[in-house]
Amino acid sequence: MSDIIKLLPDSVANQIAAGEVVQRPSSVVKELVENSIDAGASNIQVVVKDAGKTSIQVIDNGCGMSPMDARMAFERHATSKITEAKDLFAIQTLGFRGEALASIAAVAEVKLRTKRIEDELGTAIDIAASEITMQEATVCANGTNFTIRNLFFNVPARRKFLKVNNTELKHIINEFQRVALTHPEIEFSLNHNNVDIYHLPQSNFRQRICNVFGKTINQHLVPINADTSIVKISGFIGKPEAAKKTFGEQFFFVNGRFIKHPYLHKAVLKAYDQLLPNETLPSYFIYFNVDPETIDINIHPTKTEVKFEDEQSIYQILLASLRESLGKFNIAPSLDFTIDTSIDIPVARKDGEIKQPVIDINPFYNPFDNEKTGGYSSPRMSQRDIDNSQNWDKLYSGFEQSGFTTNRDDDVEAAPVDRFVSANTSENSTINTLQLKNKYILTPVKSGLMVIDQKRAHERILFEQFMGMVYHEQSFTQQSLFPEVVEFTVPEIQCIKEIGDDIRAFGFDFEVNNDSEVVIKGYPSDSSTLNVGELFKDIVHTCMDDTANDIKLEKREKIAIQMAKSAAVPYGKSLTHEEMRNLVDHLFACEMPNFTPSGKSIISILTMDEIEKRL
Repeated sequence: MSDIIKLLPDSVANQIAAGEVVQRPSSVVKELVENSIDAGASNIQVVVKDAGKTSIQVIDNGCGMSPMDARMAFERHATSKITEAKDLFAIQTLGFRGEALASIAAVAEVKLRTKRIEDELGTAIDIAASEITMQEATVCANGTNFTIRNLFFNVPARRKFLKVNNTELKHIINEFQRVALTHPEIEFSLNHNNVDIYHLPQSNFRQRICNVFGKTINQHLVPINADTSIVKISGFIGKPEAAKKTFGEQFFFVNGRFIKHPYLHKAVLKAYDQLLPNETLPSYFIYFNVDPETIDINIHPTKTEVKFEDEQSIYQILLASLRESLGKFNIAPSLDFTIDTSIDIPVARKDGEIKQPVIDINPFYNPFDNEKTGGYSSPRMSQRDIDNSQNWDKLYSGFEQSGFTTNRDDDVEAAPVDRFVSANTSENSTINTLQLKNKYILTPVKSGLMVIDQKRAHERILFEQFMGMVYHEQSFTQQSLFPEVVEFTVPEIQCIKEIGDDIRAFGFDFEVNNDSEVVIKGYPSDSSTLNVGELFKDIVHTCMDDTANDIKLEKREKIAIQMAKSAAVPYGKSLTHEEMRNLVDHLFACEMPNFTPSGKSIISILTMDEIEKRL
């Protein structure tokens, strides 16, 4: 039997490596821009066409390469960053694996033009599918110019699964932001299809954040600083009122490298505990500076995951610094030392008479005598006791009302939940409802007590109404007398352009004014009581989140879900009996009354057996 183990050709090995390093056009942008930074560039230009599917060009004014270095750069594991194994534990640069250029050249057509300052001529190299088709001297500017064309041209399966241009462009913008936020000392620009998306001049960190995410974010930034022997932490966090419902403004950087770290993300959320609105995320731009020997950044090909030597200590330092900043800027509740909390202790005077305490005893008191004869009077009730007594009376008064009965014969175990209450209620039937904590609606059924979450129930009702109007093209628009101008970031504008027709289907009338503003001229007629600008923002943020509800939903369903959440009756709102009955009737007229559109339970049944066990 002949031997079966063989060495893979370099071209095949490079394609395998490309599967890890080059996942989509944004991966190419990331790798090339990081190489430009390592080359000492002070100006980096990124030019893409068709979201990188047609071409990606990265131009820098860095150190450039010699003819030999230009050719060697495309060999696997060829790098100028490390020479021996111990260098892996003291990495200060971004690119060091020597896989990026080889991987890119394996799945695309590459043109390289590079020149060092001291050289009279530069070097031109053309590569396709790992094969060098041309290398010659050329006249070019100092620095390096990479052009990547026809990405995945020789791997059609990979190219087939690329998303639409707006989605791929969003990923490119995300990678561009991550690098630009780390290096404010470098001038960056991003151009897509001959349209400038970003032009970021040299600046400081705060100015760079404002240039990337819009000037309005400046008023919501709170600085953080911590300098310890383990880690130095700096950066900015957002005020709670500026929190958003989706990811997009959460950044960790370690030694100038963007990372993802769920454990440290939990520290941020813990610092904001009880400060954020429900289901929102704070913005943060946090920079860690640690000894390179105390972290491992070589655990994933994309280098976005790192391992800290002492994660728990960094967690505690981060948490403490966040809480300090939130308290220092009067965002988190803190102790008010101006309030007089002293205890009034009587002080004896020198000329005052000291009286011996006297205990009054009733010798005729009989604890078994109900009438409590003998002249003893019970202690006077405090105002708190009186209030508590009245509160208990109010609580039980609801149960003492007559008519808390039902003529229905439906049984919990015998019928599905949507048959407990019918929209076609008999006139002779009396269904009394009770609101608990201004959050739940209680209504009796034969086998127990039905508990309905009022907000979730209304979400289900509104969702089906919105989807019905869109399906039958019956949405109505209320024109605004004064159009509202809402500011968005560049990625949000790209998302609006992608889902514009879907948003308009619900009754919105708007236009994109420029790369940062949307003018809302009309809104759905049923949303006149809502903050239309905030509703529009919520819709965009929901559609930008690829993991919304952990399943892939159609865009119009996402929009309907967000509109229903925003318009639903909130917790804490008192409802009349008529409003509660209408809510219950409309809920059970829905196709799926048991769950919200996002899968949360609406109804729970407390059976008689469960009630009796508790008594």
